[in-house]
Formats: sequence, C-alpha cells, structure tokens
Amino acid sequence: MQKDLTTGDAGKAILHFSGPMIFGALLQQLYNVVDTLIVGKFLGANELAAVGSSFALMTFLTSILLGLCMGSGILFSMLYGAQEEEKLKNSLFLSFLLIGGLAVCINVVVVLLLDPLLLILQTPADILELTRQYLFVVFGGIFFTFLYNFFASLLRAIGNSKIPLLFLAISALLNILLDLLFVIPLGMGVTGAALATVIAQTVSAGSLIWYCILRVPLVRLHREQMKFDSSLTRSIIQYSILTSIQQSIMNFGILMVQRLVNSFGVVVMAAFAAGVKIDSFAYMPVQEFGNAFSTYIAQNYGAHKLARIHEGIRAAVKMALIFCLVISAVVCLFAKPLMCIFVDPSETELLAIGAQYLRIEGSCYCGIGCLFLLYGFCRGVGRPGMSTVLTVISLGTRVLLAYGLAAIPQIGLLGIWWSVPIGWGLADFVGLLYYHRWKKRVAF
Repeated sequence: MQKDLTTGDAGKAILHFSGPMIFGALLQQLYNVVDTLIVGKFLGANELAAVGSSFALMTFLTSILLGLCMGSGILFSMLYGAQEEEKLKNSLFLSFLLIGGLAVCINVVVVLLLDPLLLILQTPADILELTRQYLFVVFGGIFFTFLYNFFASLLRAIGNSKIPLLFLAISALLNILLDLLFVIPLGMGVTGAALATVIAQTVSAGSLIWYCILRVPLVRLHREQMKFDSSLTRSIIQYSILTSIQQSIMNFGILMVQRLVNSFGVVVMAAFAAGVKIDSFAYMPVQEFGNAFSTYIAQNYGAHKLARIHEGIRAAVKMALIFCLVISAVVCLFAKPLMCIFVDPSETELLAIGAQYLRIEGSCYCGIGCLFLLYGFCRGVGRPGMSTVLTVISLGTRVLLAYGLAAIPQIGLLGIWWSVPIGWGLADFVGLLYYHRWKKRVAF
C-alpha cells in the first residue's frame, strides 16, 4: 500500500494521501473530545475544567515526541524519494533508538514532576486533585504514544496513510466504549476517562507494530543495517530535534495561554476547554493536510523534482483556502450549538464565553491554514529551522499580546482570544517572504 508521490497529478496525489491522515487526526482528537464530552455531561463543571486544563499540558509533552517522529519521517520521505533503501533502514534503526530513549526519559520525568507542573500552571485548588489524578494515568501511557507515532510516521513517509487510520479507528471506538463503561456504570470519574485513553493508545500502537513487522519489509533489519552512522545521526538530530522544538514551542505557547486562562476562574476554564476542543477539530484537517503536503514536498525534493514541487504548492494552496473558508463559516454561524455539545444549555455564562472565543478564532482559519502549509513546505525542503522560526513568531506574538491585553480591564478575555489570529497573520507574512526568496534561489 506504499505510494510514490513523485508521479501523477500533483493535486490528486496530495488529496488522496492526505485524506486518511485527516481522518486519523480527527480520530486522535476524538480521544480527548470523548473525555471532555462524557466528563462534562455526566460528572460536572469541576471535572470538565480539570480535564480541559490537562489538555494543554498533555499536548505540550506529547508534541515533543510527535515532533521527533515527524522530523524523522521527513528524512525517511527524502530517502524513499531518492530510492536509498539501505540508508533508510539504517536511519530507521538509529531514530528508533534515539526517540525511544527520549520517550522513556520524558515518561519518567513528567510523572515525578507532576505536582510542581500543576502549581506552575496555577491550577485552582478546587480542581487540583482531580487534575493530578487524570494526568497521572494519562502520562503513564506516553511511551505508547511514541510507538504509534513513530511507526505511523514511517508508513506515511513511504506513502501509506491508510493503515495508521485503520488501527486508529479501531482504538477510537474502543476509547468511546471504555469511557462510557468506566465513567458511568463503574463510577471511576476522571481516572476512568484517562484510563480509557491510555488503553486505546496502547491498542493502536501494538496493532500498528504488528502490521509493520508482518507487512513492511523496511522494518526487518539485518545486522549490517543496525549500526552507527555519524552522518545519518546528524541528519536525524537536525530534522527530529528542530521539528520537535517547533511542535513543543507551539504547544508551550498554548500552555502559557492556558495558565493565563486559569487565572480567570473555573467558568472561563471550562468554556475555554470546550472551545479549544471544537477549535482543534475545526482546523485539524488543514493541519494534517499540511503534514501530508510536507511528505509530498520531501519525496519530490529527495527525487530532485523541483518543478513538481511548484505544481503541488499551487494545488495545495487552493484546496486549503477553500476548506478554511467553509469551516470558518460553519464555526461562526453555529458557535453556540457547537458549545452545547459539551456544555449544558443552562450554563449561559459559560456558553457565551465559549461562543465568543469560537467566533473570533473561527473567522480567521485561513491564517492558520496558510501557516500549516508554510510549516510543511519548510520541513519538506530541508529547512526545519525556518519552520521553528515561524512558530516562535506566531506563538511569541500570541503569548505577549495575550498577557499584555488581558491585563487591561476594558479588554480582558477579548485580548486573549484576538492574540491568536494576530500571531497567525504575522507568521504568515514572514513565511511568505521566505518562500518567495527561496523560489528565486532555486530554478524550477
């Protein structure tokens, strides 16, 4: 089920390859959304705030591993496009050891430092214990998150985006069933919701590894391919570490905003928790489209097909903008009904705050759609450092504006909400300038 993205119609190749990745990402978001939905409907506002405030910290820590896997996946794509199978197998071995070792370290450290982390985030005292219970269980499964994302990145690098979706769909269904079982009849509270997520992640990781061993010859390494190569190791570190820094900076900024939101109290926290889930679902397809676009660029860059890169860029921009315009209209028009999926309609203040957040963010999705394409382009042409620069600009602007504007009584929460699209727009401007400079230097 491997797919060579260096041949055929560029637009169709990107669209067909990105489809399973988009559905897979939505299913992955479903893990957290189901927790939020069931907790919000069956447990209460405190439990919803605890799970919601946990999301930012969970996303930040797992984004480190996700970035490492994505970065190594870009290198895999380039080597696959260049048809260098021996180097690809050697890089697979080296990156697994490197990222796997880091995953173990992160797993241990976050469990040991959980309480200090919650204090740094200014978690309110009335939900501190609930948040700690939820995160303690979720963080126990970080290594399985690494395993799934590593092998999913490998399969996507060689053009197979369907199999990761298949196993993720199975585990998402399991997550829903276990959530309903643990939270409602068994009464396990937020701990049950967290346990359901960990079990589902473990199943998806184990299933994907099993498939790769049976069906993907690339993972069947011989002794001569299991060796240290200084040049490949430097490349792995360059792509993996820089992409991980980009992903972690992105989510660290979100974490800092979560800290600011926490200072406004439980009602605002709960509204933000529900709003962020809807927001994440809304722009997740274009985010994964950008990741698929990155694989397309990397394969063609490795194959030295620069004209085809230009063709793919034109097609990707058109598709991404159309999607963003449609989803912006949906979110802005149905902000309150969407909030009611997670929140009881009687919570009028909570609904109003969440709807305000959604309308502001939702009206500007074209900004983040363009930014995801720029991220994918920079990684695909071997410039992950520039992708990190754009992230620093976007999130740095967001955090500085959020803290500065929120301190003005006449602006308050509106300053936090508007800081996000302003950050997107500034990063887009810098990224487009960089792209035009790159295009002048490279002959298509």
